[in-house]
Amino acid sequence: MLTEDGKHLYVSYDEYHNLCEKLAIRIHQSGWEFDTILCLARGGMRPGDILSRIFDKPLAIMSTSSYRAEAGTVQGHLDIAHYITTPRGEIAGRVLLVDDLADSGHTLNRVVEMLRTKYTKVTELRTAVLWTKGLSKFTADYSVEFLPTNPWIHQPFESYDNMRPEKLLEKWKV
Repeated sequence: MLTEDGKHLYVSYDEYHNLCEKLAIRIHQSGWEFDTILCLARGGMRPGDILSRIFDKPLAIMSTSSYRAEAGTVQGHLDIAHYITTPRGEIAGRVLLVDDLADSGHTLNRVVEMLRTKYTKVTELRTAVLWTKGLSKFTADYSVEFLPTNPWIHQPFESYDNMRPEKLLEKWKV
C-alpha cells in the first residue's frame, strides 16, 4: 500500500510473493534461457530463492552492502564481496542477476560492471528486480513495478532488523 504522500510503500508477505511470481512470469515470457541465478545479498536473496525454485536453476550468492546509517535507511559506502558462492565451481554461462530493487542504481551498475570485467566465463548477463524507482540510473532487463515517487519500501520482513534474541525470548516466553 502506497501512502497518500507517495513517500512510503508498505508491502505484505502476500504482495511480496505475488511480485516474485510476476517477475518469474516476465522472465519466462521473454523466452530467455539462463544457467544460474546470482542474487545480491541481502535484498535479492528472497526473490532469488523463489526464482531458483520456480526455474529449477542453481542459486549463487554475492554479498553487497550499502545501507548502514540510520537503521539502514541511508545509503552509505558500497561494499561488494570479492567472491561469489555458487554450487557449481565458479559462475559461468548465462546468468540472471537478481536484487529486490533498483533504488539509485549504483549497486547494480557496479556489480554488472564487475561481473563483465572480472568474471569472463559469464557469457550473457541479464538483471531482474521487483521494483525500479524513478531516480534509478539503472534499468533492469526485468522489473515488476516502477515507482516514480521513489518511496521508501517497507518490506514485510524488516521487523527482524530490530529483533534481537532477547525480544524473541520475551515474545515466546522461553
